[in-house]
Amino acid sequence: MNWRLKNLVLFACAVVCTTKALAAEPVRLNVLHIVSDDLTARLGCYGDKWVKSPNIDKLAARGVRFDRAYCQFPLCNPSRASFMTGLRPDTTKVHENSTHFRSVLPDAVSIPQSFRKAGYFAARVGKLYHYGVPTQIGTDGLDDAASWQQVVNPKGHDKDVEDRIFTLKKNAQGVPQFGGTLSWLSDEGEDTSQTDGIGATEAIQLLEAHKNEPFYLAVGFYRPHTPYVSPKKYFDLYPLASLTLSTSPDNLRDLFPKLALATIKPEEEAMTDDQRRQALQAYFAATTFMDAQVGRVLDALDRLKLADKTVVVFHSDHGYHLGEKRLWQKMSIFEESARVPLVIVVPGNAANGQACGRTVELVDLHRTLTDLCGIAADSKTEGASLRPLVQNPQAAWGRPAYSQVTRGAATATGAGAKAKQNKPRPPSMGRSVRTERWRYTEWDEGTQGAELYNHDADPREMKNLATDAAHAQTVAEMKQLLTNPRP
Repeated sequence: MNWRLKNLVLFACAVVCTTKALAAEPVRLNVLHIVSDDLTARLGCYGDKWVKSPNIDKLAARGVRFDRAYCQFPLCNPSRASFMTGLRPDTTKVHENSTHFRSVLPDAVSIPQSFRKAGYFAARVGKLYHYGVPTQIGTDGLDDAASWQQVVNPKGHDKDVEDRIFTLKKNAQGVPQFGGTLSWLSDEGEDTSQTDGIGATEAIQLLEAHKNEPFYLAVGFYRPHTPYVSPKKYFDLYPLASLTLSTSPDNLRDLFPKLALATIKPEEEAMTDDQRRQALQAYFAATTFMDAQVGRVLDALDRLKLADKTVVVFHSDHGYHLGEKRLWQKMSIFEESARVPLVIVVPGNAANGQACGRTVELVDLHRTLTDLCGIAADSKTEGASLRPLVQNPQAAWGRPAYSQVTRGAATATGAGAKAKQNKPRPPSMGRSVRTERWRYTEWDEGTQGAELYNHDADPREMKNLATDAAHAQTVAEMKQLLTNPRP
């Protein structure tokens, strides 16, 4: 063989070997993590007949929709600290909206930190960790600087018109109260001038800037968190006369333990039916507005040809009451408040387009996203990878879901109460465990009441079976699950 032919053969072999090596190298999947604030599972893809959510519906059709997904604590800071670290609230010790998880666990590893360690670019736009809405919009709030290489804190027209927002409550000085109070405004202007519209624009710019490297991009939308502010065109989609109000029996408070309904607020109970319809209209409008911003980001993912190599996860931080049992907002562990919408899209997954009825938790997201992308999660991370259910939504799955919530100081009752009469105690904890059929709840380890609901027959959780002798065995089994939770 002459030298020219020999060199040609060697060159051809090198090309073949390089091609095979490149073909064998796995594609590094990106992550687009979208979180809505205070979104209940009332969306078109979850069977709601009122709410218009075409973009989230389309996303669900492209991935796996989880029908029984639950937060670990139905309040912003505890829930976000939990799912962003993959640690349960009893581990983070975050049970309210002021404690930063790193004050308890300085070495905790967040989801974006796991991706950064694997060589990913990690950034956030908007609210991922907690900060108050609307007071802290445009700030870092309780953000975690160690998680990100780049952050964007959008601030839009909704912050400029707070003096026009209707609210149910004012303080003694007549100053409107926002944040935890039902408030709303049909605003003027375009989507892109609102905080979430600006956030979507910034997220798209980050996708464009980092499309050629592996990324974990977290996008946190503020709506539909109160105040429910969105452009007027979204309000017009929900005529007041078309909205149906939730109803409750007159003896509602006799049906449940006192602590279960402790978050019913006087100003919410005092609302007229017209105000209730306005609140529903505004919440639904804010939901559809948020959905439109999700659509803008997803359209950019398609335009940039990133959809085929990006895992997309969409969920809320917790659920939300819209008048059920006279409850509004969060901080209950009834189904409406504990359950969240959750969609996971993995490119090329054969199960895309299916729904999963297994009980799963937001604390599972850390292990799930790292597992789907083939990187390591921190060894202390709790929860389980949902990869088996993403690949086969009907796969066997024996894990229940746990949620918990606090109540204010209680007065001692039961054994030993006489010696401690009128002595204040620390805040009580409500704990709930959910299987596919049952929800079981205990307040203050059962001393303040217990609840058992059969979701096959009672999806609205109106018939408490906890003291029904016919269900004593089920109570015992569920109590065992509750008191011996999995990590």
